[in-house]
Amino acid sequence: MSHTAQTPVAAPELTVWPILAGISLCHMINDIMQSLLAANYPLFQEEFALQFWQVGLLTFAFQGTASVLQPGIGALTDRRPMPMSLPIGMGATLIGLVLLSRASSYGGLLAGAMMIGIGSAVFHPEASRVARLASGGRFGTAQSVFQVGGNAGSALGPLLAAFIVVPFGRGAILWFSALAFLGVVILRRVGVWYGNRLRDGSARRVSRRVHSLSRRRVQGAIIVLALLIFTKYIYVASITSFYTFFLIEKFALSTQQSQLMLFLFLAAMAVGVILGGPLGDRFRPLTVIWISILGALPFTLALPYAGLAATGVLTVVIGVVMASAFPAIVVFAQELVPGRVGLISGIFFGLAFGMGGIGAAALGLIADAKGVEFVYRVCAWLPLAGVLTVLLPRGSAMAAAELGDGPEKSRRA
Repeated sequence: MSHTAQTPVAAPELTVWPILAGISLCHMINDIMQSLLAANYPLFQEEFALQFWQVGLLTFAFQGTASVLQPGIGALTDRRPMPMSLPIGMGATLIGLVLLSRASSYGGLLAGAMMIGIGSAVFHPEASRVARLASGGRFGTAQSVFQVGGNAGSALGPLLAAFIVVPFGRGAILWFSALAFLGVVILRRVGVWYGNRLRDGSARRVSRRVHSLSRRRVQGAIIVLALLIFTKYIYVASITSFYTFFLIEKFALSTQQSQLMLFLFLAAMAVGVILGGPLGDRFRPLTVIWISILGALPFTLALPYAGLAATGVLTVVIGVVMASAFPAIVVFAQELVPGRVGLISGIFFGLAFGMGGIGAAALGLIADAKGVEFVYRVCAWLPLAGVLTVLLPRGSAMAAAELGDGPEKSRRA
């Protein structure tokens, strides 16, 4: 694919922090619901007598649904933006909560998990586009603000499960529908702002200083980035799906104590996301990708053999280091394929995320056959995929792309 540079046109000069805060808060709400599902696996297992493969299938149900729908939704909204799809997506998540709290069978749990996946699939592409539009050219920082909401939600889910759902029962999941309704209201307002930007044309006034890479080179780079995200999500899925069982089995912790340990990992991921975007703006995304993927390897290798206290420390370090890659990867991919924010969001929030769900289902089978501890010995090697970063474009071929498409381009040069 041969690119020709276009004349830059004025982009929004100021970062619109209220909009970024709004979509970050709604990302938090969206991911609270997702992490509530995972944090309540021990409760579901006890009530419905589930095997580990069925636990993995629940993860696959919501991640796989998002995987199928998200890239298509992203490509569609690149051509025809849909601001009001934002509150609709949150509405689907609300329905998923109701199903999880009222399900009388395993099939009902699967249906609830799938509705949460649908809500996530609809939310992410347009929300990611809004983050870029509101960034004022600080693309990495905007992605961090947007994504840290999701990571904060993932971290809060186990705490809410430990202190609300475990004491009061599965029906208490329904209480969180109030949060989902708040998300609908906020996203309605964000949708109005976004719609106004579409009507006055400012949503399209973005320069496209593009690179000289061929279509094949771009496609190869996107595949490498997707593989990096894929391995990251498999490891994260191993934590969100089976970490509580691992702690209960190895250290004889209670369900509530294991959920608090899961919170440490997810909170650490939120910190990593906060760091990753600004560091990518400062030192270039490729540098952050190198360090955050491959850098987690020594800690993941040590985790299966550590004591309880060391396990807590290692999971915190792994969470911070591994999560810092995601904002940098998304921004790098957006610069490889300028003007296709929805598609890129669909691939990296959806497809790779869903492939992580497939990995979770496979890990469930391994856990049934070999034990949960064996799962972490296998997953410990996943960060080794970071060596694939050597295949990504760099130097003069990416110079134009790394300038970005907003007012920050002179600073980032």
